[in-house]
Amino acid sequence: MTEPQAMDAFVAQLGQAERTLLLLRDELYGGSWDELTADLEARKNRKPFVFKLSSRIEDDLERITRLKAFEREHGQDLAELLEGREAEEGPL
Repeated sequence: MTEPQAMDAFVAQLGQAERTLLLLRDELYGGSWDELTADLEARKNRKPFVFKLSSRIEDDLERITRLKAFEREHGQDLAELLEGREAEEGPL
């Protein structure tokens, strides 16, 4: 699979939980995975936090690790790739 096809396939399989994390990262944390992760860790450890996501903090932290790794490996912002895909095909 070529690089563009691999990226497109990855974006296509993103579920609602991953899309929500991308939106939160951009809207509440200025595009920073590190700040979102720190907030979830604080929530998990019962420290002050910015936003209550859910009781699935461990799952969300794993999703963030996977999404962040993809962005780092491919040098792409997933939110931008997702926007481009939705502009072409409409919201999923």
